[in-house]
Amino acid sequence: MLLNTYLHFPNGKCREAFELYARVLGGKVENVMTYGEMPMDKPAPDKVKNQIAHARVAFGEQLLMGSDAPPEHAQPVSGFSVNVSVDDPKEAERIYKALSEGGEIRMEIQETFWAQRFGMFVDRFGTPWMVNCEKRQSMGKAA
Repeated sequence: MLLNTYLHFPNGKCREAFELYARVLGGKVENVMTYGEMPMDKPAPDKVKNQIAHARVAFGEQLLMGSDAPPEHAQPVSGFSVNVSVDDPKEAERIYKALSEGGEIRMEIQETFWAQRFGMFVDRFGTPWMVNCEKRQSMGKAA
């Protein structure tokens, strides 16, 4: 079983967002289909025919999928965050800086009791993110 996050973008921003995510996180944009390319009984309206009906970004075996939400279905994103976990604090800072640019900072990237670096933001496309670089926990020996 695979669990994948599927993002819906208002205002035709899916392609731009996925290109940024692929570049920053080292993924590859795949399987892009526009509304104009979908097999439908009648053609897609001109205003949405070049918007993304389905796309995915592959990060090895992991996927992030999404589409441009038709205006009548667009809603603010809430109740979750896309989490990126890395082992290197400098990599966490690089990802945080690149993806949070132009967005809303919810928590500056910093050291916490569980992480070498942790930060939260909503990117300029409306997607909530967490960047996490956990501390290595030493395993205590049983008495």
